[in-house]
Amino acid sequence: MKKTWSKLWNRSTQARKQRKYVKKAPLHIRHRLLSAPLSKELRKEHGIRNHPVRSGDTVKVKTGQFKGTTGKVSEVSLSKVRIYVEGAKIQRTDGSESFYPIHPSNVEITKLDLSDEKRAAKVEAKKQKEAKK
Repeated sequence: MKKTWSKLWNRSTQARKQRKYVKKAPLHIRHRLLSAPLSKELRKEHGIRNHPVRSGDTVKVKTGQFKGTTGKVSEVSLSKVRIYVEGAKIQRTDGSESFYPIHPSNVEITKLDLSDEKRAAKVEAKKQKEAKK
């Protein structure tokens, strides 16, 4: 198996190669791996199915111990491929609280943060592309 990262590995059906693809992927590719599905309302409004999660987005946790929790994304970890949602906190043994890491596939975006002009333009471009189909 190759030692360097390759874009072609995502076509493999072997689980070990899939894990290696994610683990060794550069950060600009990992950003795309942090995509989450949009809610039905946003899907209709923007005409897209999923979008990369950013801090500031409002999400609803769909699975796990925090199922049903809605909150803003406070932090996105590209290195760990996890997001941290306000309201999804655990109590540590020393009494302090910390955010619980959640995989983006387990959440649904309920409100996109479009304050960034580049992101708003990308969403609009995807909307136009889908309208042409």
